[in-house]
Amino acid sequence: MSNKKKIVLAEDNSVLSLLLKFRLEKDGYQLFIAVNGKEAIDFIETEDPDLILTDVMMDYVSGLEVISHVRNQLESKTPILVFSSSGQEEMVLKAFNLGANDFMSKPLSPNELSIRVKRMLM
Repeated sequence: MSNKKKIVLAEDNSVLSLLLKFRLEKDGYQLFIAVNGKEAIDFIETEDPDLILTDVMMDYVSGLEVISHVRNQLESKTPILVFSSSGQEEMVLKAFNLGANDFMSKPLSPNELSIRVKRMLM
């Protein structure tokens, strides 16, 4: 049984998700990659992750809906870090109001993300 911290990463940009997966696995985390919000919710419900990383804008189910589902339906306190393209301040404020713990704007710095993830999982 692995004692690695589990992270669900919901990101529809495959290049970015591979880059983040590589960086976070190098840091010792177990990653579950979701290409849309629906997959993210499925992973969250089956894997009970220690941290959720989600893009705001995704197909089928948005990152905001993922946050709402985790906080309201699952009543989970799992930390959530949201990322979004710059210039979407309204979305960011909605994400925080729904229960997101942190925010990063795209383009993401893998090194900064690594530090934020470490802090959120302490």
